[in-house]
Amino acid sequence: MQFFESLGDGWTIYLWLIIGAMIIAACIYWIRWAAKNEQFDEDIKYLVFDEGDKDKMSPEEFAKSREVLATQEQSRVRVLRLQEEEHNQRQK
Repeated sequence: MQFFESLGDGWTIYLWLIIGAMIIAACIYWIRWAAKNEQFDEDIKYLVFDEGDKDKMSPEEFAKSREVLATQEQSRVRVLRLQEEEHNQRQK
């Protein structure tokens, strides 16, 4: 505790600046990660619907939900294939 008391006035602002910079860097990293991993897809709301919801939706919305689902399945297959290839390369 004496260490902190021996410091001059105004040292805490530097601590807050460092912590703030670390928080901003972490936010930038996670936003970049999310963008690279397709996390900003506005059509994701359509993935909660299934065939049983057809009568509750307009034909255009239902068609859009099926299109989004097909696109999501293709993306999933692509990502799983890439992960498998990476795993196989590590095993060699």
